[in-house]
Amino acid sequence: MKTVNHIKLEHFSDEYLDDLKSFELPEEQAQFTALPSKYFEVTEGQYRIVVVSENEPIGFFLLHSTERVKEYSDNPNAMLLTSLSINQTKQGKGYAKQAMFLLNDFVKSEFPNCNEIILAVNHKNIPAQKLYSTIGYRDTGRRKMGPIGEQFIMSLSLYINGK
Repeated sequence: MKTVNHIKLEHFSDEYLDDLKSFELPEEQAQFTALPSKYFEVTEGQYRIVVVSENEPIGFFLLHSTERVKEYSDNPNAMLLTSLSINQTKQGKGYAKQAMFLLNDFVKSEFPNCNEIILAVNHKNIPAQKLYSTIGYRDTGRRKMGPIGEQFIMSLSLYINGK
């Protein structure tokens, strides 16, 4: 696998709109996530995050600090991560893993009150489970039924000020 060095996480801006509209996913991945085009309109408490490499958007996900978080965690300072995708033409280069490693510092900087990131991953989505486990997410033991089956609820504790 080729490694990557130059990606960053940024809040959505209109300059990325055309590129995000062109995102594609293989069918086996599309069943587990949503393309960025589904999220051109968001509600308060939803934050569109773009994974950027050399000024080109290559990935996308949402962070939520909405009431929906309570479905996954009892922590009032948790945020929910959903809809992670890497454009099909950019997959297999380690971008998703690198983006998830950058997420900790990004959240600490942009959302300083957040001390936990939670997510739901479908029990059939083994590649995503492996990715999240590698980054340090742990299975909370909670389960939720999603549109295509059982989902594992995973959590990553963020350490603030060295704690």
